[in-house]
Amino acid sequence: MSKYLLNKFLYTVDRDSELVERYRDDPRGTVEWWEAERANAVLNCHTGEASTWQRFEDAEREALASHDYVRLFELGAHPFLTLTLFIAMFERDHDEPLGFQKQYAARLAHFSMPYPDIAT
Repeated sequence: MSKYLLNKFLYTVDRDSELVERYRDDPRGTVEWWEAERANAVLNCHTGEASTWQRFEDAEREALASHDYVRLFELGAHPFLTLTLFIAMFERDHDEPLGFQKQYAARLAHFSMPYPDIAT
């Protein structure tokens, strides 16, 4: 399992408004495309450098493709990265202020300390 790759996905998608919308509308397709095209690119490097070995495991791929942020948290994705990306995608679907943040907190409320390890 690569918490680094999970967090890299969340980080890079969250910083591109077109990718946020693409991920919202076509999560499975976006995950597959990102894994094939971007997973091995060196983060924040535009010189064409890349690695060749990083891939999601099935559980990671499925959690990303199903927008399952609870499972992503269980797998060790950083909660701030999941929260900011999912706010960008789903806050608009809630009528009350902070509606998505409250849903996020409620769905993660069953976790107690110590939380899953989020170190990469």
